[in-house]
Amino acid sequence: MQNIDLTKQVFQKRQYTKVVDTTFSQLVPQTVELVVSASLPTVDQFFSYYNQLFYDIPQFGTTNSHQYLIEQSTAYIGNVQSDEDVQALLDEINELRSENLELNRQVAQAQTTQTKEQAKQALDAIS
Repeated sequence: MQNIDLTKQVFQKRQYTKVVDTTFSQLVPQTVELVVSASLPTVDQFFSYYNQLFYDIPQFGTTNSHQYLIEQSTAYIGNVQSDEDVQALLDEINELRSENLELNRQVAQAQTTQTKEQAKQALDAIS
C-alpha cells in the first residue's frame, strides 16, 4: 500500500469568510437570458384566437371576461344603440303584447260560442 500525505489548511473565523466563498452559487441554476421576438397577433389572428377561446372566457369579471370586453369596446366606440332605438323596440313589444291579448280574447270568445252551440245542439237532439 501507498501512503498519501494529507495537509489541512485552517483559517481563523474572520479570515475564513474572506477566503472561502460561502454562497451556494454552484447549486443555483444559471439564469439564461431568453430573447423572444414577441410580436402581436394580427387582427385576423386575434379573432381566430378569440373564436377558439370564446367559451373558455368567463362571462363576468372585472378583467379577462366578456363583460370586460363589452365595457372596453363600449368605452371606445360609444353606445351603439340609442335611446330612440330602445324606445322603438319597447313600443313594438307593447304593440305585439296588445295584439296577442286581443287574439287570445277572440279565441276564448270563439270557444265559448262553439261550446254554447254544441250544448244547444245536444239539447235539441234530446228533445
